[in-house]
Amino acid sequence: MKTKLSILTALLLAPLAALHAAAPQRPNILVIVADDMGYADCGVQGCKDVATPAIDSLAKNGVRFTNGYVSGCVCSPSRVGIVTGRYQQRTGHDANPKASFGLDLKETTMAQRMKAAGYVTGMTGKWHLGEEKEQMPPARGFDEFYGILPHGIAAEKKGSGVQVWRGYDKVETPPDHTVKFGEEAEAFIERHKSQPWYLYLPFTAVHAPHVAPESYVKKFAHIEDKGRRQLCAMISVMDDRIGAVLAKLRALKLEENTLIFFISDNGGPMSRAVHNGPLRGGKWTVWEGGIRVPFMVQWKGRIAPGRVLDTPVIQLDFLPTALAAAGFGVPPSGGSETGGPAKAGTPNLDGVNLLPLLEGKTDKLQRDALFWRFGVQFAVRQGDWKLTKASRDMQPALFNLAADIGEKNDLAAQQPDKVKQLQALWDSWNAQNIPPRWDDQRWNGLEEKAANKQEKKAKGKKGKKRQTGTTS
Repeated sequence: MKTKLSILTALLLAPLAALHAAAPQRPNILVIVADDMGYADCGVQGCKDVATPAIDSLAKNGVRFTNGYVSGCVCSPSRVGIVTGRYQQRTGHDANPKASFGLDLKETTMAQRMKAAGYVTGMTGKWHLGEEKEQMPPARGFDEFYGILPHGIAAEKKGSGVQVWRGYDKVETPPDHTVKFGEEAEAFIERHKSQPWYLYLPFTAVHAPHVAPESYVKKFAHIEDKGRRQLCAMISVMDDRIGAVLAKLRALKLEENTLIFFISDNGGPMSRAVHNGPLRGGKWTVWEGGIRVPFMVQWKGRIAPGRVLDTPVIQLDFLPTALAAAGFGVPPSGGSETGGPAKAGTPNLDGVNLLPLLEGKTDKLQRDALFWRFGVQFAVRQGDWKLTKASRDMQPALFNLAADIGEKNDLAAQQPDKVKQLQALWDSWNAQNIPPRWDDQRWNGLEEKAANKQEKKAKGKKGKKRQTGTTS
């Protein structure tokens, strides 16, 4: 009797087993984010003085986008876009948060969506989306979290190291954050090798202060400029840790079933140490140097290697692409036929599914334009045309990026109708947002930012002289 029941059970379960076997295996999702990395600070982007074989391999084995963008020109706003697939202006998150501000609690994160799709979710690195308990990664969908909450390793108070967390628990500061974040990523992958996972790996590298193990610094002793020397060392550490993560995937035979995204959270700061290539401006601006970044996607099992595309894409596209890859329903989005782009107060996404483009099934996306707002700064790109206002006192300038990637030749006077058309397009988009929820006067422009920095420095010197009893 028992034998007959076993045979009957096997016959009943056979169709289910066959269905399960026939179902495509859901890919793992890995999102790697560099911090403040210059557009030309890796090999495939033209860097000559520091080798980045791991980052370069993502381009070699996948797709590199020459017009890859982020929606924010500073850290926190860009991360809102990464984790929600929505423009941060939908919730007024234009600038880095102050006090108890953070990611709007009504927003649904990528971790929450992937978790609902049956994925185990993890994060190791920099959060920068709120420091209250209800804002921390474990409260926003991450099963596992190891990292820091504020803007970087220089966020310490009263000389102490920035607090590192594991879940909701405080833990010791590691000797090197970049190394440790990479090791934690490897450990997460090892622990969950038998189930689909989503891992968010936002390094604190290469945000200042530029620190690295002494062995790395010595490798670049030939570089005269100290700032560049330290930055190259930090880039090298990060690339090695990315390489170790990729090696872990290969060792576990997971690489061909892992969809990998790599970007910088914003453009590199304007300094001698950072290379933004031909781009104008840098971090803190909506010039191309502040918002155009290294942008690569690899999925060895699905995407043909070595392709270079000039289609404009943005980090908002990560979430709908990951959901589509996982076979999970993609909410209405900017490129969806079932609904328009997001608005303040709606759950719609602004990103679009990149899979058809990545797989070579199409050469264009269902998206008309890309938009930016950083307080008083704004920009809109439609096709090759970009309208840019990069400071409080600047009049909007018009550029054709196909002919003028460095935004040197303002065509506003010659093309007044194009200016009006793009301004109206941006105004219509911005009407669907809410105003910034907090101020950051650094958005007034680089000139005013530099002047304020000099004023603070001068006040500091005067204060020191008064303390020592000297006069100027």
